[in-house]
Amino acid sequence: MKTLSPKILLAALLAGSLASTACAQETKSAVPLHLPTAPGPFQPTMDSLTNYSYPEWFRDAKFGIWAHWGPQAVPMDGDWYARGMYEPGNKHYTYHTNHYGHPSEFGYKDIIPLWKAEKWDPDRLMQLYKNAGAKYFVSMGTHHDNFFLWNSKLHKWNAANMGPKRDVVGEWQQAAQKYGLKFGVSEHLGASFTWFQSSHRADKTGPKAGVPYDGANSNYWDLYHFPAEPGDTGWYSNNPKWQQQWYTEIRELVDNYHPDLLYSDGGVPFGNQVGLSMIAHLYNSDIQNRTRKSFDPLSRKGAELLCDINLKPNLAPQVIYNCKQKSEGRWVEDLERGIMPKIDPYPWQTDTSIGDWFYDRNWKFRPVSWVIHMLVDNVSKNGNLLLNIVQRPDGSLDPEVETMLQQLATWNAIHGEAIFGTRPWLVYGESGVKVKGGSFNEDFKYTAKEIRFTTKGATLYAIALGWPEDGQLVVRSLASPAGEDVNHITKVSLLGYKGEIHWKQTADGLVVTLPPQRVSEFTAALKITGTRLRNVPLTTAAAPALTAKPNGDLELGADDAELHGDGIKTEDHGGQSNIGFWDNGNEWASWKVRFPQAGVFKVSASIASISGASEFVVEVGGQQVSGKADQTAGWDQFKEVGLGQVQIKQAGEQVVKIRPKDAAHWHAMNLRFVKLTKAE
Repeated sequence: MKTLSPKILLAALLAGSLASTACAQETKSAVPLHLPTAPGPFQPTMDSLTNYSYPEWFRDAKFGIWAHWGPQAVPMDGDWYARGMYEPGNKHYTYHTNHYGHPSEFGYKDIIPLWKAEKWDPDRLMQLYKNAGAKYFVSMGTHHDNFFLWNSKLHKWNAANMGPKRDVVGEWQQAAQKYGLKFGVSEHLGASFTWFQSSHRADKTGPKAGVPYDGANSNYWDLYHFPAEPGDTGWYSNNPKWQQQWYTEIRELVDNYHPDLLYSDGGVPFGNQVGLSMIAHLYNSDIQNRTRKSFDPLSRKGAELLCDINLKPNLAPQVIYNCKQKSEGRWVEDLERGIMPKIDPYPWQTDTSIGDWFYDRNWKFRPVSWVIHMLVDNVSKNGNLLLNIVQRPDGSLDPEVETMLQQLATWNAIHGEAIFGTRPWLVYGESGVKVKGGSFNEDFKYTAKEIRFTTKGATLYAIALGWPEDGQLVVRSLASPAGEDVNHITKVSLLGYKGEIHWKQTADGLVVTLPPQRVSEFTAALKITGTRLRNVPLTTAAAPALTAKPNGDLELGADDAELHGDGIKTEDHGGQSNIGFWDNGNEWASWKVRFPQAGVFKVSASIASISGASEFVVEVGGQQVSGKADQTAGWDQFKEVGLGQVQIKQAGEQVVKIRPKDAAHWHAMNLRFVKLTKAE
């Protein structure tokens, strides 16, 4: 590689662009795009970006807080207001016309001045977020409304110039840095060009039929964009003019604020050429900025270093690029309102919200238990949680939100050592809740039988997603099976409890007796040390037997079942857990139960079935009874079906099994429970 003279290098640095130097490679394109990137080891290609390595700060951080906040919060009517207000039939259109008038007369441009942020105190909020456990903070830079929250010299529709007349991104960044949090920015601009086209239309019916909305006025196209070409309707526009605009404006954001994280709301924007150029620029400019702080660019050593930094592993980029596309190690994949089904080899992130994305007066906020369980589950699978804390239009938080943050701070003060700075174990945990994973799939009914693992050095943490009602926590993965030289546990303690706890290892698992006073309503976290800690496959470490009620009756619920198969899982319908959508005739469920006495039992099952054609068998004590599900009105409409009687000849443990009668002709059903009732 050609070595630049120190003077040439310094001049290029001051100019802010080295794309034409020997250190950089200017992007070539069939369309007239100008995509300069900072010099460095990364080129705008998928192959080049595979050289990226994840910074330790992000892997250690685990938890970030996001301010998904801007002018669209003003009506307090929820997400996508700026688009929905131009769509007759949309709830936002109805609200807008009732409260502000018709969008031909009062458009989104007129909402913007109403956003004053008069109670916004970024310093106070950042202190709350830090106390709650956040290690990084992300400010919205711009949403699909094309309104910038930074002090832009390229776009007059920005918060420093209008609305609050404050550099929102800059003030958030200053507060984050004051409290030691890494700082990120989210950009949703890529979708705005096609997203905002509804503003150019008009009502098709009614008294204003044919009257254009204000977005059709070319005087405001710097906000609403010019009309899209026919067929240009995708999430990302195929128009090179808009692609160039996106690159230039987001580069201004990156170059002026140097965020530690840049989030794009979608996949890599506009395909490989444009989006990959931005990623390469982000990575290279981060290296360049840190190099500038560490070395004198006027010296030959500094010049050579800048041109040969790909040979300096200590100068790997410390910045995160985050988008909703599989990374294979090139960036951090983001799942919107979703989870991973298992440990991912590459660090990833969930972005979600305690409510709607923008303030909505009709949404109920998520409880702190939901936040904690999402965080623990993500961390066990090599992921982070980025949580939107919904702000009112004036920048303040509702009292229940502040209460939730205080609860989270209390939980993290005790359990943070099992979260922050940890890494995944050999398996993420023990779970009866089986999910395919992916975006928009985040609501699961977790119980104390859900256990998640994390590690830090030689320490293993086992975190139950609840406090066991019987005060006993069984970690089946840490069993001590006969004949196997594994799991030599030397110490077990409970986070948040100063006393000694009783524990033992059996062939069924590590059995821990918890103190009578609960440390937390949400979790029970064990700190475990030992040697040769290995996960024992759960097929060799059965769950403890369920015991009948004093009257002899047994209700075997979905959450207590052992599920046999890759697809069968528990889910929630009607506020209660059930096994469903059970559509594979080769899969089955079982329970290990303890009968305190012999006797005759009536067998029934609570079923929901749209087809009413599911035939199944319940086996217990060497006997079986069969039945057919009645057709129900929906998947959340359960009906109890009687199956007959079985005779338990002696007290003791038995396995109760439910399976399809004929796998080849099995029809999907949901199962809430199997019940064995002592016959009179």
